[in-house]
Order: sequence, then structure tokens, then C-alpha cells
Amino acid sequence: MEKANIVEFKVYGKRALFSDPITRMGGEKFTYQIPTYQALKGILESVYWKPTFIWYIDELRVMNRIKTQSQGVRPINYTGGNTLSFYTYLTDVEYQVRAHFEWNQNRPDLENDRNENKHYFAAQRMIKKGGRRDIFLGTRECQGYVEPCKFGEGTGDYDIYGELSFGLMFHGFDYPDETGENKLAARLWEPVMKNGYIKFIRPEECLIKREISRMKPKQFGYSNFTGLEEFGEVRDS
Repeated sequence: MEKANIVEFKVYGKRALFSDPITRMGGEKFTYQIPTYQALKGILESVYWKPTFIWYIDELRVMNRIKTQSQGVRPINYTGGNTLSFYTYLTDVEYQVRAHFEWNQNRPDLENDRNENKHYFAAQRMIKKGGRRDIFLGTRECQGYVEPCKFGEGTGDYDIYGELSFGLMFHGFDYPDETGENKLAARLWEPVMKNGYIKFIRPEECLIKREISRMKPKQFGYSNFTGLEEFGEVRDS
């Protein structure tokens, strides 16, 4: 039986940079060929999010041909110098995304906010408006745009391509407020695209994980929403 809280949308932009965050400390940045689970989840959280629930990315459809372009960038160097770095971006990207939300069982204090219809229709409205916050395709310099769509509609460049494996790549982060564990961990997986479609495995199904640091869950209380009473956010949260 299909979930009742599924959302479908299109996200696109002139360029994107979906890189492994662990490798971003160096001067050179190189994009993955496809968006990571975490990047798509971040886009959806920019569209609509509450600590009551967790977004899960179910499936991705790559609409445009995968193309990259390198660009010389002079990053801010606080120690002086005139360093030149090369960033490799994806260009002219467009994706269709299907996702759903599930209640965050680690937040029993928000149980009264578990109104599926309320959050589903709010998410649909925000998709139509392009999101509550700005959309970025991997990094801040890559502006993205969100529109509603029917997942699977239209013609994609990989509709009859067959299978394409992308090897081992970053899947996402395990945050303590979602897992209930006092640590931040990174997940890895091996995605395979079949005729333009990529089905994401759930976070708990990722077999390769690496702990990054110890971290405690973020606490959300009334003080976090000071000044928002006029918008009804505190009463409706």
C-alpha cells in the first residue's frame, strides 16, 4: 500500500556540487555525478521541516545528461597569499525526487504535533512556493529551484541507458536527534542507476558507517521560537 505522505518534486539549477563533506577541507572540490541522499534531504528540509518528523528520500530520477565543468576559484585565504583552486561542478542539472516523512520517535515531547494531514499539505504548499528557505545544490554558490511534478513524467536522457554504477559514495549523516545515539556518524553506500532511476536505501540499511565525533541531540524548546508567536509557529508546532 502506498504511503499517504509521499511528496514529489523537481529540483534544478545551472550548476551543482555534491561532494563528500569529509574531503571538503582541501582546496580542490570535485562533485559526485549524482546528488547524495543527504543533499536531497537538505533540499527537502529547506522546503519544509519540523523536528516532529524525519524526511526519507525514496527515489531519484536523473533528467539531464551528467556533465561537469571545472572552474578556477580564489578562496579566501586568511593567512595571506593568492591561492588558486579548481572546483568541478555539474552543469545544467535537473532531478525528480520522491520522498516521504516519518515521525521522529526520539521526540516523544512533540507527539501532539503528529498530524499527518497538517504536515503533508504544508509540505505541498511549500513545494508550490519554491520552499521556505533558499535551495542550494550541494553548496551555497549553487542556487537551486523547486517545483511540483509527477514523479516519472516527461522524458529523461537516461530512460533507455541501462545500468550505471557509481561505486562507493557518501550517503548521509546519522544525527543524534534522529538515531537516539550521542554521536555523529557518516554513512556510505554503492548506488546503481537503472534507466535514470536511483532507489535509495534507508539510512539504517547502510552497512558502512564511520563515527565522526561525539554529539548530543539538539533540544527544541519554547526559547527556540521566541518572537514567532505572531505567526502561529509556537502554537502549531
